[in-house]
Amino acid sequence: MLDFDTELKQRLDSIRQQGLFRELRRMDSPQGPRLQHNGRELINFSSNDYLGLANHPALTEAAIQSVKRFGAGSGASRLICGSLAPHHELEEALAAFKGTEAALTFSSGYAAALGAIPALLGRDDVVILDKLVHASIVDAARLSGAKIRIFAHNDLNELEEILKWSRNNPQPPISGSQRPKNVLVVTESVFSMDGDHAPLAEMVALKDKYGAWLMVDEAHATGLYGQYRRGLAEALGVSESIEIQMGTLGKALGASGGYLCGSRTLIDFLVNRARSFIFSTAPVPAAAAAAQAALQLVQSREGATRCEQLWQQVQVVGDDFRKLKLSPQESLPRLTSSPANATKPGAIIPVIIGQEAAAVTVATELRARGFLIPAIRYPTVARGSARLRITLTAAHNATEIAQLTAALADIFSHQS
Repeated sequence: MLDFDTELKQRLDSIRQQGLFRELRRMDSPQGPRLQHNGRELINFSSNDYLGLANHPALTEAAIQSVKRFGAGSGASRLICGSLAPHHELEEALAAFKGTEAALTFSSGYAAALGAIPALLGRDDVVILDKLVHASIVDAARLSGAKIRIFAHNDLNELEEILKWSRNNPQPPISGSQRPKNVLVVTESVFSMDGDHAPLAEMVALKDKYGAWLMVDEAHATGLYGQYRRGLAEALGVSESIEIQMGTLGKALGASGGYLCGSRTLIDFLVNRARSFIFSTAPVPAAAAAAQAALQLVQSREGATRCEQLWQQVQVVGDDFRKLKLSPQESLPRLTSSPANATKPGAIIPVIIGQEAAAVTVATELRARGFLIPAIRYPTVARGSARLRITLTAAHNATEIAQLTAALADIFSHQS
C-alpha cells in the first residue's frame, strides 16, 4: 500500500491532468452582483441568488433577531429537542406558499433528496430519472436500493416506454416479483446546468396514466415562475397533481436549506423515515427565520418588482448574446422558448465550450478582466460539454451585462 498522502497526491495529479482540478475561492464580501476576491472586485455572474435577497436587510434582520431570541444553534435533531419555533413557522409559511397541506425543511436540498427518495422506495420499487437531474437525486436513488431507470433528457417517448415496462414487463425485474410495487418519476423543473424546462404537464399525464408518482425539484424555479412565484409547476397549472414538491431555500429565496412539500401524510411519513432529517442536528434558527422573511418578500410587491427586473435582464442578455459571433468550438447560449402566459426564459444561460481545459482558459481570462464565472466541468456536466454557466440576478444592471458581452466577444474573437 502507498502512503496515504502519496496515494491522494497521485489521484490529485490525475485530476489536474484532466483539467478537472477545483479549489475554493475566498470571498471577502456579502453575496451580490460584485464580490471582493483577493483584494479585487469581480462582477459576479455565477450566483443562484436570482432575486438578490442573500444580503437583503429584511433577511439579515430576521436572522439577527432570531439569534437574539433562539441563539446560534438548535442543540439537537428536530425529534429530540431542536424543533424550534422558527422551523415550524417556516414550514407553515412554505406550505401556504406552495399551496400544499404541509412542508418539511432540511439542512440542504441535497439532504432533502437523500431523505425523501430512500424513505419512499426500496428494492421492490423503480425510480425513473431524467438523465440530467441533480447529483443529489442520483445519489438518493442509488441509496434507496430501487431499480434505477434513466430516460434521455426531457424525452417523453422514452419515459413512457420505461413506464410501460415498469407496469407490464413479463419478466420478474426485481426481487422475484412480477412487477414493481411503486414507481417514482423524478425531474427538475428548471434544469440547473442548461436552464431549460421540463414538460411537466405531459409528465403528469404520463405518471397518472401508468399509476406512478412524480417528484419535481423546483430549486431553480421557486420564487421566479407563476402568478404567485411558487415555481414552474404553478405556472403550468399542475402543482396539485405532483405528489412531492422539492426545492431549496438558498437560491432565489436567498437563505439556506432545503424543503419538501406535499400532503400531510407524506410529511408525517418523512418525519418518521427520512434519515437525513431524523439523524441531523436541526438547521440553525437564524437560517429558518431568514427563509421565512424571504417567503414574505417574494410574495410582496417588492418581490414582484424584483422578478420583473430579473426578466428584463434576461431579455437584455438574450438580445446582446445573439449578436455574439462565437468560434465553431462554442455554441450560442440556449434561451428556453416558452408557451405564452406560462413560463419565461430562464436566468441560467449556458455557453458550451466543450473541452475542460478550454473552458478553464476562458474562465481564467474572464476573471482577469474582472468577471467571476467559473468553468463548469465533469462530473457536474458530461465530459466534453464543459461550459460557462452564466446566471443573472435582479441586482445586475445593463452596464454590467454590456461589459460581459463585450468581454466574451473579444475573448471568442481571439480564439476563432
